[in-house]
Amino acid sequence: MTTFQGKILTAAAMRAERDRLHDAGRKLVFTNGCFDILHAGHVTYLAFAREQGDALCVGLNSDASVQRNKGPLRPVVDERNRATLLASLRAVDYVVIFDDEEPKGLIGEILPDVLVKGRDWAHYVSGRDIVEANGGHVVLADMVEGLSTTNVIAKIVAAYG
Repeated sequence: MTTFQGKILTAAAMRAERDRLHDAGRKLVFTNGCFDILHAGHVTYLAFAREQGDALCVGLNSDASVQRNKGPLRPVVDERNRATLLASLRAVDYVVIFDDEEPKGLIGEILPDVLVKGRDWAHYVSGRDIVEANGGHVVLADMVEGLSTTNVIAKIVAAYG
């Protein structure tokens, strides 16, 4: 599979990459999500996340994880294609697919310096405790009003049934 700008890695390979970045004095940023039907809100969010450090790793929910979180009709786009789309973005350096409902285990394995999550998740940031216990910090990102995958799907259904 072509990986474009970013690399699609396993969790273990990402940890090795994180260690390499640390040895070079660079900060790793982590964020996560489903990123089903990529839209401008996602791109804006990922660009913001990338600005918080030297490299950005996106934890991507697997198809099974998306179904457990969003229901049986999701994802619309399968994990391989979602990973390829994310890896093609200039802001994204690495993509790791994970199968859990939340990324806490992956965050514990990778140990990023910065954890970015949308402000709509301010009430609970999975992995916050791990990142802060290891000297890192959490940054909350503003969301682009009116842009969401749910809204895109609703518009498609309204237009095409």
